[in-house]
Amino acid sequence: MRMMKVAIVDDEEDIRQSISQWLALSGFDTESFACAEDALKVIGADWPGAVITDIRMPGMDGMAFLKRLMGLDSGLPVIMITGHGDVPMAVEAMRLGAMDFMEKPFNPDRMTELAKRATQARRMTLDARALRRDLGEGTKVMGKLIGTSAQMERLREDVLDIAQSDGHVLLDGETGTGKTLVAHALHAAGTRAGKKFVTISCAAYTEDALGERLFGPVAEGGGLPLVEEARGGTLVLEDIEALSSGLQARLLTLLNEQGSPAETRIVAICNAHGEGRMLEDLLRPDLYFRLAAHKITLPPLRARGEDVLTLFTRMAEQFADDYGCDAPEVSAQEAAQLLQAPWPGNVRQLINVAERAVLQARRGQGSIASLLMAESDELGAAMTTEGKPLKEYVESFEKMLIDNTMRRHKGSIAAVMEELCLPRRTLNEKMAKYGLSRADYT
Repeated sequence: MRMMKVAIVDDEEDIRQSISQWLALSGFDTESFACAEDALKVIGADWPGAVITDIRMPGMDGMAFLKRLMGLDSGLPVIMITGHGDVPMAVEAMRLGAMDFMEKPFNPDRMTELAKRATQARRMTLDARALRRDLGEGTKVMGKLIGTSAQMERLREDVLDIAQSDGHVLLDGETGTGKTLVAHALHAAGTRAGKKFVTISCAAYTEDALGERLFGPVAEGGGLPLVEEARGGTLVLEDIEALSSGLQARLLTLLNEQGSPAETRIVAICNAHGEGRMLEDLLRPDLYFRLAAHKITLPPLRARGEDVLTLFTRMAEQFADDYGCDAPEVSAQEAAQLLQAPWPGNVRQLINVAERAVLQARRGQGSIASLLMAESDELGAAMTTEGKPLKEYVESFEKMLIDNTMRRHKGSIAAVMEELCLPRRTLNEKMAKYGLSRADYT
């Protein structure tokens, strides 16, 4: 738990000492300052505690000091010390943001009670700020899980729900579907967001080297074994199917020793999907069911409908910014081809195609269709997709076209109407139909 301090600011040394001694006897950590100027050298935003200050001081008085403190951090609890004639001034100080005031000679019990209330309030404020920062980071990572399909909506809901629990997680799905990104999101959106996030591929080491790296002892100067480095946070084990039976036993022992709730969350990533093997057969059952307390299977890209066009557009725009050129225009035929492609490499493959499309457009040659054909030849036609009604292709292309145009014109309805030759009513109806809002582009 965060230790709260009480800063005591008064130009009279005996007052500072008496307050400090009494609060110290009551269990408070105090720090004293003879003037406001000295205190401001130490107290700033997120100061871990409260402030007790006299109103009448030479140089910067208590009222000016209060205004400076409120400018630095409006959530900082400040208690004013007043003489009998300063009560109206203390009331004004409370209007400006002070928490309360004490009259001289003050009652030690009341002072202790005010200090207790102030430090408790401060702890709650700082904890709430820390939580908002953690949630902000989680929101940023969650924002990378792009897509409006039902599969992606469900995936985001699962991640947010599971992130709040302490159970271990098993991530499954085809290669390139974003399992590592989901592992990051589970950590960033959960209660361990401020703790360590450690990842290792179980397929990248020999059994002995992996055992040493995970459990120790490590060679001199090699750092902590990963189970120690990740203590209290998240340990991601990629290619969990490559874990030998001996290391599976050691991992199970670790999980049993941690008890419940687990001190360190394990996120296991399986990359054996689609190879004719079941993870249940590759791991010992007791370990499998411990790791699969929560299981998420990521959807393949070919099952995510118009997310393909959304992702391609976003990736192409990012690469265009990186290379200092315009993103390639996508025709209706190319949009249909993107939607029909089998995408055996999933999102990772789409990112590669988007980058190559930007590079060849910069040179003024090639087409998206040629890139898709080349990808198909390289990866093989191991998967196919079922055809869809023409209406779905048309609607997906129409949505992508309006989305792209709104982005390019930063939400200017007039510019979009002119470029797409659409009357305002028709544009409004189509934006409502596809869930597009002008506010998202301004």
